[in-house]
Amino acid sequence: MRSVTLAAGLLAAAVICIGCIASAGQPGGDRNFTVHLSGSQEVPPRATPAHGVAKIEISKNGSSIDYKLNVAEISNVVASHIHVGPAGVNGPIVAFLYGSVPPGGGPIQGRIASGTITAASLVGPLAGQPLSALIDGIRAGNAYVNVHTNDGVDPINTGPGDFPGGEIRGQF
Repeated sequence: MRSVTLAAGLLAAAVICIGCIASAGQPGGDRNFTVHLSGSQEVPPRATPAHGVAKIEISKNGSSIDYKLNVAEISNVVASHIHVGPAGVNGPIVAFLYGSVPPGGGPIQGRIASGTITAASLVGPLAGQPLSALIDGIRAGNAYVNVHTNDGVDPINTGPGDFPGGEIRGQF
């Protein structure tokens, strides 16, 4: 009896998994994403204790993306964006999440940004395109979030709190 119950349970799990895989490719299939940001994902990698989490939720009809951005152990944040590009490659900005603010702001922690992205929010190579262009990139893993820092003192890239090109990054 126990083996019949186990077999039935495994069959049910397989059916559920197949259903999940099938719905992932459907419009509106993957709507929630959580991205963990770290210096090791930046290009080039950054030695920093800073880290963060970005969460997005794509609306059911695909007309908007709600986002929340949290950071920790970071200083002098000047901006954060969504960029298009695969892992290991820097790409252009397509949506603003935070800033731009003046350099040298000091430590910042917790939720630094939240809001909604629509087609009207898109910039750079996606300006004027439907929001689906960004959503398709996110679902394909061809977009990332990064957080830029700047202490306001030359030279740049001197260490944590001074990486204007990006201190932490997370790939969708």
